[in-house]
Amino acid sequence: MAAAESPKTDLSPTTRHPSRFDSLLRALMVAPLAVALVGSCQSTPAGKAAIDSPDPVHSGPVHLPPPQLGLPPDPVHGQKEEVKGFAVPKPPLSADFWPCSQCHDPDDKVNRTRRELKDEHTNIHLHHDEANRWCLDCHDATNRDFLHLASGVTITFDESYRLCGQCHGTQYRDWKSGIHGKRTGMWNGDKQYLLCVHCHNPHSPHFKPLKPLTPPARPETIR
Repeated sequence: MAAAESPKTDLSPTTRHPSRFDSLLRALMVAPLAVALVGSCQSTPAGKAAIDSPDPVHSGPVHLPPPQLGLPPDPVHGQKEEVKGFAVPKPPLSADFWPCSQCHDPDDKVNRTRRELKDEHTNIHLHHDEANRWCLDCHDATNRDFLHLASGVTITFDESYRLCGQCHGTQYRDWKSGIHGKRTGMWNGDKQYLLCVHCHNPHSPHFKPLKPLTPPARPETIR
């Protein structure tokens, strides 16, 4: 006689009953998530807490430095003009022509027509974007002892680096960092910057050809 066949038990996840171990495992997995959700709902948002809650360390009022007034905004580029000044030596102005107002009377009528000068300043030969620029693009027509920017803001000759920086932006950036030109002084103290015109002729800024010279003598060759 054949033995009775034992009934088969379906152990698939969809039909079997969960054991106590399964229930306990699920509870342990869900509990931390529930605690985190409840805590996030009851807590104040970080941004609001940073604004409304007092700072336990810096509970006193914050004193910010006053805004720098500087110069009026540049109407051409929509940016404020340079505010920070730089310590520079006196520009190399010729005593024969400076101050310009000794010849250019402010009351004189100014001929603003772009032209080649044939009566005065005949020693100046402009080789600096001469197809588009001329004297009064840099020199102020009202007061010849000043220069002016493209915005019309007048500046002194001591600030001529601002005038050059309008077109030569990368060189101006490097000049302020002490990379272009010459800067002297202490690395963590006061510094002095040579002006662009101490190395470049503003009317013809390209360097003239230099005569090659022999290198300096090395210290070990000096007797």
